[in-house]
Amino acid sequence: MPPRGKKQPASLLTELALVFPLLVVYEIGAAFSDLRNGVDFLTGPLVRALGFVWFEVALIGAFIALLAFLRSRGQTVDTRRLLPVLLESAIFALSMGTFIVFLMTDILHVDPRLALPRLGLGKLALGDEILMSVGAGVHEELVFRLGLCGGGAYLLQRFLEWTPLRATIVAIVVSSIVFSAVHHVGPYGDPLRPGVFLYRVLAGIFFALLYRYRGLAVAVYSHALYDIHVMVFR
Repeated sequence: MPPRGKKQPASLLTELALVFPLLVVYEIGAAFSDLRNGVDFLTGPLVRALGFVWFEVALIGAFIALLAFLRSRGQTVDTRRLLPVLLESAIFALSMGTFIVFLMTDILHVDPRLALPRLGLGKLALGDEILMSVGAGVHEELVFRLGLCGGGAYLLQRFLEWTPLRATIVAIVVSSIVFSAVHHVGPYGDPLRPGVFLYRVLAGIFFALLYRYRGLAVAVYSHALYDIHVMVFR
């Protein structure tokens, strides 16, 4: 029994259940739009191999199967976490950009200016901008934070017998570098400039720390809301 007064971390089932509605919204919206996100290098070949409809069915079906598996293992969903996640995420989304720009300009002395989010895409409708932001938040956090960062840290501890701290630091740094790099890949990637690349590395570290200490749902919603803030309101 946990010590009285000590807050227990939310279960993975709770985190994924809070993310699931965003996944469904994006996948439905993507069926009617030519949307892209930072993990197209992974999903693109699968879409071409399976066809778009079957890819969507397989993805949502796999997510539901994972939720059912975690439920069968005794995990439960804490719906009380939804409002705190939304409030936290809004605060992080609105403050992250300012913090990173301050860090780059005042501490690292690197130009933080980014390429336009719409580079190569032309003018997007408001609905597409929101859906694109949601897709980035869901897909990129699942791949880079849950998969590469969380999974990488586990593998380093499991097979190389690294300490949790060492494994976590390396996983955060490597996943953040890869996260930034994929935004420069392909015909719609941003031009490779030091400021652009470093900005996204720092953003990746920021999201990884949220994932590690505040949970997957906060990382996903913070990422989605940040992208909405940048694409829609700037």
